[in-house]
Amino acid sequence: MDLKRIFENNEKWVQQKLDLDKNYFKRLSEGQSPEFLYIGCSDSRATAEELMGLTPGEVFVHRNIANQVISIDNNVNAVIQFAIDILKVKHIVVCGHYECGGIKAVLQRNDLGELNSWLSSLRDVYRFHQKELEAITQQERKYDRLVEINVLEQCLNLTKIDHVQHSWSTTGLPRIHGWVFNVRTGKLEDLNFDIEREFSLLRNIYELNQKKTSD
Repeated sequence: MDLKRIFENNEKWVQQKLDLDKNYFKRLSEGQSPEFLYIGCSDSRATAEELMGLTPGEVFVHRNIANQVISIDNNVNAVIQFAIDILKVKHIVVCGHYECGGIKAVLQRNDLGELNSWLSSLRDVYRFHQKELEAITQQERKYDRLVEINVLEQCLNLTKIDHVQHSWSTTGLPRIHGWVFNVRTGKLEDLNFDIEREFSLLRNIYELNQKKTSD
């Protein structure tokens, strides 16, 4: 693609926005107040705002390969802290997608060099659910099921984070949702996980004792 075309497209986009609202960029520059944090895959086919039908300022976005929430990843932890403590988001969405390259790499046991360390946590997800996954004989369905299970595990990883637990104890928010983008149909699918119930089964392991503040 000619890079010049990108800047031409930007000029057209700016003009389209100004034609509809001459103060559009003035308002955009005044801050953001999104209700959603979206944690998705870096795949170029799965852009958050477009999938959700939202506009700039309505969704805070973090993306990485295979939509991972890894406890020692400072990047995702910083995003979650900012979203909860500063932006006060009401919802966190973990969104996977079918035909995910990271998922396929795990099931095909591909050696991807530097990516191997990143995908090791996804291989752990496979290990946790190995019996279920290896009982699935149809290969595409096995890929899809690992996509779904991975979303659940990353939602559970969110519940282990101190900023999430602190916010739950004071506001009851954010609510955590697990979704999948079906690239074959274009539809978002809510996996309808009951994350509060799922966390209750793990509470005695992962719930942190809240620090007491002195008066």
